[in-house]
Amino acid sequence: MESTGSAVLSKYENQITIFTDYLEEFPDTDELVWILGKQHLLKTEKSKLLSDISARLWFTYRRKFSPIGGTGPSSDAGWGCMLRCGQMMLAQALICRHLGRDWNWEKQKEQPKEYQRILQCFLDRKDCCYSIHQMAQMGVGEGKSIGEWFGPNTVAQVLKKLALFDEWNSLAVYVSMDNTVVIEDIKKMCCVLPLSANTPGERLHDSLTASNQSKGTSACCPAWKPLLLIVPLRLGINQINPVYVDAFKECFKMPQSLGALGGKPNNAYYFIGFLGNELIFLDPHTTQTFVDTEENGTVDDQTFHCLQSPQRMNILNLDPSVALGFFCKEEKDFDNWCSLVQKEILKENLRMFELVQKHPSHWPPFVPPAKPEVTTTGAEFIDSTEQLEELDLEEDFEILSV
Repeated sequence: MESTGSAVLSKYENQITIFTDYLEEFPDTDELVWILGKQHLLKTEKSKLLSDISARLWFTYRRKFSPIGGTGPSSDAGWGCMLRCGQMMLAQALICRHLGRDWNWEKQKEQPKEYQRILQCFLDRKDCCYSIHQMAQMGVGEGKSIGEWFGPNTVAQVLKKLALFDEWNSLAVYVSMDNTVVIEDIKKMCCVLPLSANTPGERLHDSLTASNQSKGTSACCPAWKPLLLIVPLRLGINQINPVYVDAFKECFKMPQSLGALGGKPNNAYYFIGFLGNELIFLDPHTTQTFVDTEENGTVDDQTFHCLQSPQRMNILNLDPSVALGFFCKEEKDFDNWCSLVQKEILKENLRMFELVQKHPSHWPPFVPPAKPEVTTTGAEFIDSTEQLEELDLEEDFEILSV
């Protein structure tokens, strides 16, 4: 027993060493590394940087889970990388929601019960709300067959739908359209009256708007639903336009940052920060065996944290189709985000995206998404008729807006 323990420990120490060696390969510079809204000085804070990266929940391909839809694939190797990246971005939002951005993970240390519960949401089982099963099957409604590769926009739409069934986290998920974030629509979605017998979930927005339009101010709403804001973008035609680089990097500095989904065609990564013109990312392209809940109700979480070297790539190698993520736990976080966008994103001549106060008049009316009146997501009833062998792995990122 002892030898097994020491073998595990030495393996862990080797991984730490590899990680540290890799960090030594970073240029010897006084530059800051930015990770999801936090800065680390490379010269003096390498170990802090290491633990900040390894604390993120890391989701990879898995094998040997129950077949999706009963008859579909039992592994997502080769097709699930963008779904895994979407899971990582959402998991980061849930960690910020329940544990805070400064929470840190330590191997084999007892974690808060919220942490275990967050992890449970993503296990590869059809009854877990953000499992690969639920995501793949919800993707059918977005025109993606099970086993087909998702782009960043598809994964955002799927998360928006699945969040409606997640009462514990009670997130408002807003996915921007046409490169435009509408403040009025987000406030309408996130401002809810506290529940009472007479007005279950009644929206407060209209009365707030009416009372404040004359003053030109925005009142605080009494109850704010935590916001997951996803902004799908196309930052060029075939490659990223260098004019967007500074604004893109600026997003990782915002305290609300959940990073970005993107990568290269059919190779999705979860970007969590940058050093200079290199993006730092978590890579889902490792196949691990399915892990289930143990008898005591906890999950062995060692395979859900990346202890190896963080990967880096030049920002100009990024595919232009990306999705930025932000989390605003309270209304003041969203107001602060709007100010940062005004200051840092909207100052550019060629803006990465637009932030507008009012819902554009030529758009269809905004209706906050509501949970369908069913007891299940409906997703588990969709069977896969797709054969994985027929996959066309040459499919490019989808073009989000022309």
